[in-house]
Amino acid sequence: MRGDTSREDEVERLFDVAGAELGPVTGLVNNAGVTGPLGRLVDARTEDLRRVVEVNLLGYLLCCRRAARDMAAAGGGAIVNVSSAAATLGSPGEYVHYAATKAGVDALTVGLSKELGPDRIRVNAVAPGVIETDMHATMGDPDRPARTAGATPLGRPGQPSEIAGAIAWLLSRDASFTTGAVLRVSGGR
Repeated sequence: MRGDTSREDEVERLFDVAGAELGPVTGLVNNAGVTGPLGRLVDARTEDLRRVVEVNLLGYLLCCRRAARDMAAAGGGAIVNVSSAAATLGSPGEYVHYAATKAGVDALTVGLSKELGPDRIRVNAVAPGVIETDMHATMGDPDRPARTAGATPLGRPGQPSEIAGAIAWLLSRDASFTTGAVLRVSGGR
């Protein structure tokens, strides 16, 4: 089901449909994300900044709020927010605004884990480094993963499956005593 997670009505519809078709929501992966065009903050258009904040942070807040309501009623669950290594690197000259929203995701993860722990809801994040995805082409630099591989101690960009594995672990019973963690999956960068 497609939807814009920065819109409250679409988030509510998504959770309503998922609940009706699949039963109680017990897991959420917040993975929507946009960067806007690459470049310095001084050159960024306000509409691009607004969209990045709305998708990367407001959308996560709306989804977490609804998931928390549903999961508390169901007796617990797990939320995994997809952050970014950019949250601590800052991404100067590329997308400082994106990095700032991902730092907000990290703060959301830590704070919400403490708030929802008594409801048996675990909240964690995965912070990928440079991963071979279409996001780089969308922001105007399709060769970025190969170009930046040398800055990564493992000498290569990551693969989506490597991020999926970390997310799957955080959702699983194997991570039942893990909450408030921001798991960096970035090849050492």
